[in-house]
Amino acid sequence: MTIEDQLIAIESKLAHQEYLVEVLNKTVYQQQKQIDELDNLSKALAKRLGDLQARESDAMLPHEKPPHY
Repeated sequence: MTIEDQLIAIESKLAHQEYLVEVLNKTVYQQQKQIDELDNLSKALAKRLGDLQARESDAMLPHEKPPHY
């Protein structure tokens, strides 16, 4: 194998690695976007659950008997 052949092989491998890095970067970017969306959704759901629990605890009087008694 000549030096020219070796350089061609190295350049080919380098081009393939650059392509793989680009694909991986896009994948990581898309995953991070999805993680951010899920994080925002989780926070919104936690806030909504907290609001519902607060509303429920405000609506119940501690000394009031339930209607089935």
